[in-house]
Amino acid sequence: MADSTPLLSHCDKPAEPKRPPRSLDETIEGCIGDFGWWQFLQAILVSLAWVFDAQQTFISVFTDAEPSWHCTQGGDESVCNALSNICELPKNSWSWDWPSHTSIIAEWGLECAPSFITGLPASAFFMGCLAGGLALATLADSTLGRKNMLLFSCLMMSFSSIFTVFSPNIWIYSVLRFINGFGRATVGTCALVLSTELVGKRWRGQVGVVGFFCFTLGFLSLPVMAYVNRGSSWRTLYLWISVPTILYCILVHFLVHESPRWLFVRGRKEEAVLTLKSMAQANQSPITMSFSNVLIEQESWNVDIYSTIKILLNKRWAAKRLAAVMVGGFGIGMVYYGMPLGLGNLSVNLYLGVTLNALSELPASLITFFLIGKMKRKDSLLGFTILSGVCSVLCVVVGKVSPSLQIAMELISFFSACSAFNMSLIYTLELFPTCVRNSAISMVRQALVFGGVFSPLLVAAGRTNNFISFGVFGLVIGICGLPLVGLPETRGGTICDTMDEEEHKQN
Repeated sequence: MADSTPLLSHCDKPAEPKRPPRSLDETIEGCIGDFGWWQFLQAILVSLAWVFDAQQTFISVFTDAEPSWHCTQGGDESVCNALSNICELPKNSWSWDWPSHTSIIAEWGLECAPSFITGLPASAFFMGCLAGGLALATLADSTLGRKNMLLFSCLMMSFSSIFTVFSPNIWIYSVLRFINGFGRATVGTCALVLSTELVGKRWRGQVGVVGFFCFTLGFLSLPVMAYVNRGSSWRTLYLWISVPTILYCILVHFLVHESPRWLFVRGRKEEAVLTLKSMAQANQSPITMSFSNVLIEQESWNVDIYSTIKILLNKRWAAKRLAAVMVGGFGIGMVYYGMPLGLGNLSVNLYLGVTLNALSELPASLITFFLIGKMKRKDSLLGFTILSGVCSVLCVVVGKVSPSLQIAMELISFFSACSAFNMSLIYTLELFPTCVRNSAISMVRQALVFGGVFSPLLVAAGRTNNFISFGVFGLVIGICGLPLVGLPETRGGTICDTMDEEEHKQN
């Protein structure tokens, strides 16, 4: 283990004695401040990517929903009623409440198709997220960097969404949803890592939570757009969420800086210095900077595209941490992605149910934002997973007693899953050093998404028995949270930049 070395020779105020900073955190904070207005604007702009991430994730709640229907006057009223199975009724005895083009189920005549077929597009999306995360996870750490990876992911997500508009059948639609998920896989990860690496450690947790607020905003925008376009084609909804993403990418390209921390770790010292100078100038920092002798402690292992995953698995402590947070992430993801999809199985208006679920993300983000400095990461994560699991199971039990109590349990469970989702990403961010941080968070997000792969299938199978969906959700998230017990607490600690630093800190 090499001793820590100064990264910048001078970055001190003129009135103070010059001393080399002892860490990269001190270096960056000494040059651009802990949290200036320019850093705030950069973090907000980067975090807006979560808006489009949420829209792409949950759009199938509306586009793939089975529309409501009614009996027609020409049919036999003694045979057709609201409780009938339309697959057992003559075609002329019922009709959709809205035009058939409002949903893929109605447009392609899938009302009587097996649950595997109707759940395929949503599952394909999550499988694409899983594949994209595994294929693209390390590019932000190795070659492309945080900013370029964010741009690539957003553009791929947007263009695949535009092509989805022209889908002629569910098979092409599912393939495009897979590609969309593939591109979307690293959006949230890159946005989280880039925004938090642009600020000092004091504000890192709060800035990370800004992305969660933006995700909630994107989630909330969906029922609004769906309601406004409730008589229009489901294809229109895809256009509404894809075109703004392209405009967003243009803003990011011209206004957002690459992470100076990543540039230093990658040995691109000159670019890092220019970035710090540009940000300090934008912040109107009173600090006089001199970069005449910039030194950087390089990582002791050779970094290529997949070496970050390799080093995480080869280091025992890193593999243990990664396995625990990924198992927890699997359970959290199953509930987080499954609950909104399962709203159609409950006795609640779909628009109202989705809106209430999206609104429940706000208190989850607020709690994380205001209490992140006081909350113990591990204990909070354990508490949220257990509470979510208990309420999810209760959702099945009380459903036979009171629909109102059922939706209340569902909301508490989803709120807890949201809080656990937020905390798991912040916790993972602090558990791993800079050189592998993006990859580690990507792996945890893939575990979250892997849980989401099973959610549509469980929801489809649970239309006749809620325990298959909500009951399984509760059991899985409760059990998967248990491995977190063996992890260290990270609240208030300094994050490291290399694997050697992290090992030295443990000793």
